[in-house]
Amino acid sequence: MKAEAGTTTFKPGVKTKTMGYDGSYLGPTIRVRRGQTVHTKVVNQLNQRTSLHWHGALVPGKADGGPFEPIAAGKTKQTTFKVDQQAATLWYHPHAMGTASQVYHGLAGFMLVDDQNSQKLNLPKKYGVDDFSVGRSADRTFSKAGQFDYQADYNADGTEGNTLLVNGTLNPYINVTTNQVRLRLLNGSNARTYHFTLNHGATIRQIATDGGFLNQPVKMNQIDLAPGQRAEVVVNTANATSKNVALRTNGQRVLQLRLHSKRTGSRTLPVKLNHLTPTKQLNQFGLKHQTISFSGMGRMVRINGRVYNPDRIDLTAKPHTNQIWNLTNNDSMMGGMDHPFHIHGAQFRILSVNGKRPSAAESGLMDVVNLKPGKKVRVLMSFHDRGIFVYHCHNLEHEENGMMGQIQVVP
Repeated sequence: MKAEAGTTTFKPGVKTKTMGYDGSYLGPTIRVRRGQTVHTKVVNQLNQRTSLHWHGALVPGKADGGPFEPIAAGKTKQTTFKVDQQAATLWYHPHAMGTASQVYHGLAGFMLVDDQNSQKLNLPKKYGVDDFSVGRSADRTFSKAGQFDYQADYNADGTEGNTLLVNGTLNPYINVTTNQVRLRLLNGSNARTYHFTLNHGATIRQIATDGGFLNQPVKMNQIDLAPGQRAEVVVNTANATSKNVALRTNGQRVLQLRLHSKRTGSRTLPVKLNHLTPTKQLNQFGLKHQTISFSGMGRMVRINGRVYNPDRIDLTAKPHTNQIWNLTNNDSMMGGMDHPFHIHGAQFRILSVNGKRPSAAESGLMDVVNLKPGKKVRVLMSFHDRGIFVYHCHNLEHEENGMMGQIQVVP
């Protein structure tokens, strides 16, 4: 995997300076199977340091690609890890200091995990036919010269652009030839939260969260994704009332689904997708508790009142041992900021949201949960492997301003 600079044509006749993996913009979709051993070699051909973080992957700390594993300009890093987790839609992106600018310029890609369960389920799974990774939704601003202008866009409370790109494409569409189409949605923006909806009579059912399948499909009117979050959904177009269906967010069209007049294939989904223990049956007794409090804005963001220090270990845990984390956004509901909590090296289950049971769509495995001002979330956490991992706000500007901590996982 070469991290490199290049140019990409988004608008006719204009070459925009960008970054990508093995290309000028974004990176290839990598498919792996549970049980495989993966060897990676990352070559940094940029004129600045970078890293490659496997977001959502359960890997040892040395393979995670966090901020303490930078790759200097012109250098190479090799890692090896075994895929040992459920089928899921994961992604990869830089995580050295400078992450926000590098992601903004295009360093990101998908990693899809398959397993025996995902292969046998009767779901749309023909990649590029009825199964699309179309969620690299990202807001960018073009200068008058047609360039990304991160410095002009920069906001210490989260950089947001005025133009929506999906998989590096303006005004994208797909031709739909089947009754059902699977969309693997990813919010790849620095700071913006998306609220995905459909129109024209099509229905949407969520089948997976960050870390894998839900126990059963959940009918949804709206899918909310904070930065870093993923959701797999199946769109049923069988009863659509128009030749075109639009996936929209925040008043903008994200993706147009152009419906073939003679669509084929199943119109139903499996009743059972996974066998996760129901949330209310998860053991919560005798476990170690951690308290994680987010607060502040701009350059004054803090976790538990402290700014990130790479030389400080904030928390400890043992591999494969459950803990309960009490997550709180201490910001005022009047003018406070959202803080999307993300953990490396683990997936978690939500136990409660403001004292109430999570919704059906929040009952799966997750590695990001959005903490709105005043929100309190209790999660059951277990680390898969040993090493040092970070937890942070996935508003990338907040992360770089120090809204991050470290946990060491040792036997």
